[in-house]
Amino acid sequence: MADEQTMTDLKDLAGAVEGTAAPATPTAPLREKQVDKQGRAYATGRRKDAVARVWVKPGTGKIIVNGRDQEVYFARPTLRLVINQPFGLTDRVGAYDVIATVKGGGLSGQAGAVLHGISQALTRFEPALRGVVKSAGFLTRDSRTVERKKYGKAKARRSFQFSKR
Repeated sequence: MADEQTMTDLKDLAGAVEGTAAPATPTAPLREKQVDKQGRAYATGRRKDAVARVWVKPGTGKIIVNGRDQEVYFARPTLRLVINQPFGLTDRVGAYDVIATVKGGGLSGQAGAVLHGISQALTRFEPALRGVVKSAGFLTRDSRTVERKKYGKAKARRSFQFSKR
């Protein structure tokens, strides 16, 4: 047990083996910022049958969906909460203006599509935020959709009521 080494001895030993030059970590993000001529980042978000086209640009935090304010279009507070999640997660509340056009599906699916689109557009505007948004699961498209109705059934799986007589 006379050959015991301390942590500083091990660090010195590791430095001698690797050499004096330590590999530099890249400070630049792996992806590039993707903006158009007007300085906006574009992304498409999808959820259920809804498709949202989303543009994000620096501004005051105004969100416009299909030409209307978010409070008017999404009357339920839970849907507005869903849309604002990426900004709260990245501490960018009130930093960006969002313009979105949504087609298809219901209000819940449309809110999920706008969430997906905002998250994608944010990572294109600020690539450094990608890790935070991805770990929250906002960049993944939720592929769950309604199962189709089958013939001989009342709905997708429900049978017609059985009649004994």
